[in-house]
Amino acid sequence: MQRALGPIRVLLMAEDEGLRTLLSRSLGGAGMRVVEAVAHAGAATRACGELSPDVVVVDSTVKVAEGFAAVQDIMAFRPTPILVLSDAPEGQEAFEALALGALDVMRRPDPGASPEHLAELAGRLRLLSGVQVITHVRGRRSRKRTPDPCDGAPIVGIAASLGGPRALAVLLKGLPRDLAVPICLVQHISSGFSQGLASWLASESGLPVKEAGHGEPLAAGRVYVAPTGAHLTVGARDEIVLDRGPAIDGFRPSATAMLASLARRYGRRAIGVVLTGMGRDGADGLAAIRAAGGRTLAQDEATSVVYGMPRAAVEAGGVERVLALEEIAEAIVGLVRQTNRTWGSG
Repeated sequence: MQRALGPIRVLLMAEDEGLRTLLSRSLGGAGMRVVEAVAHAGAATRACGELSPDVVVVDSTVKVAEGFAAVQDIMAFRPTPILVLSDAPEGQEAFEALALGALDVMRRPDPGASPEHLAELAGRLRLLSGVQVITHVRGRRSRKRTPDPCDGAPIVGIAASLGGPRALAVLLKGLPRDLAVPICLVQHISSGFSQGLASWLASESGLPVKEAGHGEPLAAGRVYVAPTGAHLTVGARDEIVLDRGPAIDGFRPSATAMLASLARRYGRRAIGVVLTGMGRDGADGLAAIRAAGGRTLAQDEATSVVYGMPRAAVEAGGVERVLALEEIAEAIVGLVRQTNRTWGSG
């Protein structure tokens, strides 16, 4: 359903009165309308039901439990796009909120916040206001798998954007801990939050997840998260190359840069995956993997928060199979097994 015309209607939940005042003033100046600014989760849930805002801002900083309760209650009783504010990008709080259903996270603006920071916040809220929130997401089927050992010949690249952190947690939880292939991951997220994302994904999945470092050799069984501000690519010696060149299609890190790099270096041994997200980043990179003889997957519309990136990848001809989110991990295991049998020694 399309959002009604007129100013974007924003609900604020922050215990800090100064933050509520700052955001009400700055968002009002950006052509939005703050329909209510509240301090507690109960009031946020009530206001969300009564006022039907287009988007909700939740400050998780002052009282983390209040922020979690607000996200959980709103998504249970009146699903609405939620942006979480946090001043701890290295911590887990913001990512726990994403797991509960929030869609995006940004650094909390302080009283002296720059106009650029406040403008970025307004821009993200405009983006979120157009998202139709999924009100029912199928949970990952819980079952044991018996994976085959892998010799490290294949490599997996995963791209995600809006709605990606939660989707990545579901996918990585479904992978066996002894899946002996390196995994490169690009998630569009606010500057400074990539290290926190890596730590949170590690705690959620039980896999070794880390922010990628320049020159670091790829190791089987590890997940490498692209840092904000740099393209994650792979060099001739199977080492990570962080490229701080221009943004590609507006993104740095770019999913297409990462996937195309895997296509060039690994060809038929590359496995590419595009998950939920707005825009078309990753579409050309996935097409490059398929053209090189690699294997490609995309998340389906029913389980995507936003079916923009997967749709673009399908339309570009780069997708071999479209799957529900909870089916992708099992498909990756099967493709790794098949690729190992065919190309593992070469």
